[in-house]
Amino acid sequence: MSNSASDRSTIPGTVWQARGRHVGAFPQDVVRRTLRRHRDGEVLDDFAEPPAPEGAAERVFEARWRVDGDVPVRARLTFVPPDGRTDGREWRLVAEAERPWEDHWPSPATMFWPDADDVAWDHHHAVAGLRLRAVNPVPTDDKAVRRVLRDAVRGSWSVQLVVHEAMTPDEQGRKPLARLLPPGLRHRVLEHRAAPHQLRAVNWALRDLGVELPRGGAVILPPQPAPDGYDGGEYAARSVFLDGTEPADLVDVLRRFTALPKPPPEGAAEALADLRENWTLITVEEELARARELVAMYAEALEAMTRSRDLYREAAEKAHEALAAYREAPAPPAERPEPPEPTAASPLHQFTRTFARLKVGAKGLRAPGGTGAGRDGDEPGAGDPPS
Repeated sequence: MSNSASDRSTIPGTVWQARGRHVGAFPQDVVRRTLRRHRDGEVLDDFAEPPAPEGAAERVFEARWRVDGDVPVRARLTFVPPDGRTDGREWRLVAEAERPWEDHWPSPATMFWPDADDVAWDHHHAVAGLRLRAVNPVPTDDKAVRRVLRDAVRGSWSVQLVVHEAMTPDEQGRKPLARLLPPGLRHRVLEHRAAPHQLRAVNWALRDLGVELPRGGAVILPPQPAPDGYDGGEYAARSVFLDGTEPADLVDVLRRFTALPKPPPEGAAEALADLRENWTLITVEEELARARELVAMYAEALEAMTRSRDLYREAAEKAHEALAAYREAPAPPAERPEPPEPTAASPLHQFTRTFARLKVGAKGLRAPGGTGAGRDGDEPGAGDPPS
């Protein structure tokens, strides 16, 4: 069986679950006596009562047994803290096997509770008066019919079955159909019984649920939450004979319904997670297997740490080699500076250069040692000969 709590989208086929309320005194003592009797009779391999945390109102019982000779089953019954709204004590039971559940296996409920009418452990968890092992007559008031059927489905872990009496049954027919069902279905079905004249009123109450009760037949009420694409019309038996014979058609409908992948009802996923994750009734073989798993896990973690250390050491060595090579390498030659790019001359600089050229040119026209007057442009002086 899986120890993972990950597949909570639908109820696994390996799981059997029930929810109810014990009306009476000392329910925990009743469970202890029943478990002890089954262990002494070798019906159970063992059972345990894990210690509850200080101040906790919950009480937990665990039991282990085998079906078909060698298929282990683990089960956990939890007493929910009282809420003050209903009498008695609510309980939730989850059992899981190593393979998909078989209808001929014993009911897990009878491993914890005595299958006797004088112990009222099978009441509905919220609706007063409804019981798993009894015929529950549909109310005579039309509005009450709708309310009871609606409230019975809400939060229920059981299969809500409505049966119509085509005619007034005899003493045998007035007994609950649960006693005729296979053990694996017996305590998962809550039977609502409609009298012959109530067919129209019941179908009026069922309109909102999208199903219809056949005359003289039975129909399963849609679960909450319902799976995607659920068609309630597929889970109806056209005829149910209330004469004490096995209702073969109804058993086939119930089997198909319980095998349908369905979302877990309120609280069921958490109860299954508690069974898988907080299980304490461990055998020596399981203890050895768990120790081997831990050793393998630690060895794998140590190997991963060793690989990480080696990779880190290799990276550090390569980094040191690269640093040493960098330090030993000769320095690169200095690069010659690029000549500065010419800048645009300013107007003052241009004027200065032009003035300097004119000055040099004027000096070149002067005679050596003269006063600076040119021959072609001299006027006649006093020392010239007369013309």
